Amino acid sequence: MATELTPATRIEFCRKMLLIRHFEEALITLHNEGRFRGHYHVYIGQEATGVPALSLLQAEDYVFTTHRNHGHILARDADPGRMLAEILGRRDGYNKGKGGSFHVAPVELGFLQTSAVVAGILPLATGAAYAAREKQSGQVSVCLFGDGALEEGAVAESFNLASIWKLPVLYLCENNGKYGHGKATGAMRSSTMSVFPLTDLPTAYKIPAQQVDGTDVEAVIDVVGDALKKIRAGEGPQFIEAQTVRWPGSVSNWPVLPIATEVSLAWDLSSVLAAVKDWYQFSDPLLIFIRKLLAEGHASKDQIVQLEKGVKEKIAEAIQFAFASPEPDLQSALEGVFAS
Repeated sequence: MATELTPATRIEFCRKMLLIRHFEEALITLHNEGRFRGHYHVYIGQEATGVPALSLLQAEDYVFTTHRNHGHILARDADPGRMLAEILGRRDGYNKGKGGSFHVAPVELGFLQTSAVVAGILPLATGAAYAAREKQSGQVSVCLFGDGALEEGAVAESFNLASIWKLPVLYLCENNGKYGHGKATGAMRSSTMSVFPLTDLPTAYKIPAQQVDGTDVEAVIDVVGDALKKIRAGEGPQFIEAQTVRWPGSVSNWPVLPIATEVSLAWDLSSVLAAVKDWYQFSDPLLIFIRKLLAEGHASKDQIVQLEKGVKEKIAEAIQFAFASPEPDLQSALEGVFAS
């Protein structure tokens, strides 16, 4: 049975999904304008997984994420201004500009580490779960990673220890390996794994594994909520494969923006290029969610437009804040590097 979300929760999910989308698109535009350097990855097309999943966590739970980290951090109510300042390497960033795009880690929001090292966070998340079990703190460690991480040896070691010791850890794999359009469900192949379906791998280590359509907010709430309930009851680790359809702008090494998202695309796709229209029609989780809000009477078009207007204003303020933030002083280069 699908979880019945309150109207306020639905609107808040929509706001956060819009915030993530417009943050990431602004980042692409800023980079294209030459206003910052360095590589970065974006979370576009996966918002319906991260937003509902992380909404189920408690404030004290641990979160570990990978190079597509911006969406997860914003979903935990991070300040987009401080997020962008960190990406720009500025002093007012969450890590004083030393983490950058790939390593933003606001500890106060439960993020002990984010890392671009493929699968590098799985042993760390497993270790945090071990610490939580030993302390009997009731905390859960949540590890978010892509399907490509499963090819690494650190995954097997982490799964084995988590299973043997019944650790309170949720392994949430966001598989964006599907191309084309349509529901992202069933035995979906990974672009880098011979294991098929992906749930066979954790199952071999006696870790219960489920698949979910990562473009369906209600389905994610149900599956993640069920997994967290079992973890908190002491049943040990759980694995979820959330399946999404890869965003057309993520087909090259650098993000490319096919079209700037406007909520009006939910009801009018006439401005979208034919080459990418299928994705925006059938696979964009943000537009899918907005259409459902409208169809079920949870919001009107005017309400959604006003919601987006507020988000855009917040992103504009974030950009202004980040670029006004000073660069770190040279003498601070070694501050915070070593434990004292």
